[in-house]
Amino acid sequence: MLTNLLLRKITLSLTWTFLLINLHAQTSIKHKFKGTNVYAGIEIGSKGVKMSLIEVTGSGLKNGNFNILKDTSTNTDFITFSKESFQATLKGLTGLYGVAKKSYQIPSEKIFIVFSSGVKVVSERENKTSWLTNMSDSFKIAINEPDRVIKPIEVIDEARLSHLGIVPESKRYTTFLIDIGSGNTKGGYFPSGNTKNFSLFQLTWGTKSISNATDKRLDDDRTVVNFNKQMQRVLSGQADEEITYAVNVSGAYNMSDNIAFSGGIAWATANLMYPELAENQVVPVLYDDVVKLSERVFKSYLSLSDTAIVKTIQDNSLDKKFIGNEIRKVNKVFDQRALMSGIGLLLKIMRQFEGVYEKKQFYFIKNGQVGWISAFVNQTISENK
Repeated sequence: MLTNLLLRKITLSLTWTFLLINLHAQTSIKHKFKGTNVYAGIEIGSKGVKMSLIEVTGSGLKNGNFNILKDTSTNTDFITFSKESFQATLKGLTGLYGVAKKSYQIPSEKIFIVFSSGVKVVSERENKTSWLTNMSDSFKIAINEPDRVIKPIEVIDEARLSHLGIVPESKRYTTFLIDIGSGNTKGGYFPSGNTKNFSLFQLTWGTKSISNATDKRLDDDRTVVNFNKQMQRVLSGQADEEITYAVNVSGAYNMSDNIAFSGGIAWATANLMYPELAENQVVPVLYDDVVKLSERVFKSYLSLSDTAIVKTIQDNSLDKKFIGNEIRKVNKVFDQRALMSGIGLLLKIMRQFEGVYEKKQFYFIKNGQVGWISAFVNQTISENK
């Protein structure tokens, strides 16, 4: 039997049935793309390269009707700005471009490529913007397209497109969306009941940048205990000040009923906390549950392996093999310290909305990364018509 809490989470999740632009299409559509109105969007992000294949349907150019046919990525840690990460990112980018063009026969003019705002923010902060230019130039040579333009997207554009591509229209004006990336955090809401005016929320901190800042403080003691201590100092210092200020300036607390989190750490946290909801793309969460998971990651990390988690599932009606695969994906993308950093940042932001007199409804969106790039492709198509 399902517990009352689990039933509540499933019920709340169903209120977002049409979230993520019919994302269920990833598994339900047979990928015979030739002859269909299919486009590819490729994002060069902080941790790697992501590609979404998108089929525009019906009045999609006008009303945003399109299906996500496929979503794939390769991890390369581009924002470490090393020779190795540069080559890995270039290889991943050319590889995904080749898959789109050759395997799925999508013409080059229907393949859109962009640097994420996280890459832009970190490169500017670390005076590494030349790495973006070098990546763009190297890629154009590799694919023999000298006229192709690859630009970084601005934070406000990515945040606005994420909201349009992720949040269902029925909740568009009551939801504050926060996307925690590797290199930065961005989001916002529409305060005036229309999509022209967007109130931006942004932080120069993301999962990877918190981890990187912590690593610099470790000196010779590289134990997990010292990592946790130094991470708390990072989170309680400039990061905390920036988060508090950004939330207060946004005015989102008074204007929003729902606080939705997307990004890799939201996906990972949702799967680890509620493995029985592995097939749900949107998961309602409780602040206290995230706190408990944070403690578990630090003190009992081995209990979060796919084998250990699957053993705790007693409901035989659930697909344990699928759940195990999802947990393995999480542990492949996030090691213990990355989870600690991401969840630590997540809690700092959530704490700003965990009011005494008014409780907000928190949602974690697992595949939110396809939202903004899908909306970007759709918007670009519309502008070129």
